[in-house]
Amino acid sequence: MLTISPAKIAHVIIRARKFDAGVPGSGQARELRAFIAALNEDEQAGLTAVMWVGRDTYDASELDEAIATAKAEATAPTEDYLLGNPMLADHLEDGLNALGISLEEAEEDIYPTV
Repeated sequence: MLTISPAKIAHVIIRARKFDAGVPGSGQARELRAFIAALNEDEQAGLTAVMWVGRDTYDASELDEAIATAKAEATAPTEDYLLGNPMLADHLEDGLNALGISLEEAEEDIYPTV
């Protein structure tokens, strides 16, 4: 079971893409780090697990195992680990897709249409 809301994953994807395309010193990295650091342990493990599913380390059917492994093997701050992955946004989006979750629908929870 996913331990982080799809909207929070979508937020990380959006911020990671802005960070990748951004100007050095713009504050995007700092903001993304702070957001991930503020997540609770379950959310951080869920975020890591979705990234692993997206890069094919785990299959979508192994999500619970991936979350348990993320918790058990967490040694560095999650934000450092995730931001060290240059394909973070793509892996997270691929992970959501593998889990049958639409990024577009998750984004609507962040930016609801009026």
